[in-house]
Amino acid sequence: MKKSFVILGGIICLSIMSHTVTAQAKITHIAVYVKELKRSADFYSKVFQFTELDEPFKDGLHAWFDIGNNLSLHIIQAPWEPITINKNNHICFSVPDMDQFIAKLNNLGIEFGDWPGNKGKVNLRPDGIKQIYIKDPDGYWIEINDEY
Repeated sequence: MKKSFVILGGIICLSIMSHTVTAQAKITHIAVYVKELKRSADFYSKVFQFTELDEPFKDGLHAWFDIGNNLSLHIIQAPWEPITINKNNHICFSVPDMDQFIAKLNNLGIEFGDWPGNKGKVNLRPDGIKQIYIKDPDGYWIEINDEY
């Protein structure tokens, strides 16, 4: 009986060790290349109320924000080169109250629309999740949904 517990304990230890060794990679941050740091930092701060984090570079070209779930958004200013921006390439933030968020967008004068591009319209996914799309100051697409 004692021998069975030792064998079982060994199997459990090996199982735990194998999961540690084969851990998946995980996302830690999203970096967004911007033309004007202050303009973009103000946008993400005002629209989403993200808390600004201390950033290590201290060069006036970076701003870091806490975006929840132990993730951060890094805004990085660099010499601007025209880029192609497609709505299929977007980031998504979820909000607890879509109507309240839309009211905030209206107060800030920020246009929104559904996936096809109809201004002021809200998409309803087949699973009942509401979603809208906005652009940040550099033209990047952002999906906002209520899958909170």
